[in-house]
Amino acid sequence: MSNQALPRPRFSAPDPEPRVPEQRSPEQGPKAALKIETTAPLLQGRVSEVPDALFGWAMRLCGFAVVALLGLIVYQLVVGSQLSWHAFGWKFFGQSDWNPVEDQYGALPFIFGTLVSSLLALLIAVPLAVGVAVFITEMCPVGLRGVLSFTTELLAAIPSVIYGLWAIFVLVPIMRTFVQPILAKTLGWTGLFTGPAYGYSILTAGIILAIMIIPIISSITREVLTVVPQHQREAVLALGATRWEMIRLGVLRNARAGIVGAIILGLGRALGETMAVTMVIGNRPEIAKSLFAFGYSMASVLANEFSEATGDLYLSALIEIGLALFLVTIVVNALARIMVWSVTRGQPAKSIA
Repeated sequence: MSNQALPRPRFSAPDPEPRVPEQRSPEQGPKAALKIETTAPLLQGRVSEVPDALFGWAMRLCGFAVVALLGLIVYQLVVGSQLSWHAFGWKFFGQSDWNPVEDQYGALPFIFGTLVSSLLALLIAVPLAVGVAVFITEMCPVGLRGVLSFTTELLAAIPSVIYGLWAIFVLVPIMRTFVQPILAKTLGWTGLFTGPAYGYSILTAGIILAIMIIPIISSITREVLTVVPQHQREAVLALGATRWEMIRLGVLRNARAGIVGAIILGLGRALGETMAVTMVIGNRPEIAKSLFAFGYSMASVLANEFSEATGDLYLSALIEIGLALFLVTIVVNALARIMVWSVTRGQPAKSIA
């Protein structure tokens, strides 16, 4: 059978001549009109610059308001403490007498109690917090990292008064019945663990502070560890190091400045803690070698005696203690931020697979 060629379909060539609007078919009319409507500008008329200027000035005002508030706090503390400063001068921070009846004031017992309780808190909290951060970052299964991180950070959300109540009803009896007698029996020869076991002491205040600053140190340390480059770990392992050597040499060594910054930031929190320390430290302005003795902190004396201050010099002495505490806290937090930034360089933390 011979194949017959199929007839070639004929196509009409487009009209080279442009069509006038009157010759447009009715079907093309709505489409053309729709196309014209979609290409119309969204903003009609002249755009006003007033809202943009108002928004810019409002944001600048919010930024300067924080600085102004900080300046007002410092100004009020300086003005309120002038009477005490003129009466005692630098001797105010070296005297131990605190007698409102005779208008004799010295801040040394409060400085001693604040520093000792805060240092005890660091000695207890730093190993635990760094260990938790290393475990979550390097050793914990991926499915449990979120749960452990949330549980650790949940400790920071508990109000300090709740910590104080827990310490009164749980921690103080444990310290009085078990911990202090054992420490006095085994380490009493050092002179740091002598005296009656009341439960309320500088040691108890240091323990409750340690519990409160663990989530702060752990959270920042974990953030610093996660920004350590992954190739640092791989390089150390490729050289034949064990897992512990990899963590010690490849991770902790590169993050040591940030870890120190986290520790200093936790110290700033411990220095300014008020309610929990007030409820367990004993609130007695004395300097003793034993950690079982009562103590007083700068934040505690402000919380306890500010409402009872009747004389002008008494009130000015308390305000001067507040000024000293404020300046120390600001300096400590600034140093911590600088040290953390020296490691992270402002980079957000990335999770390690």
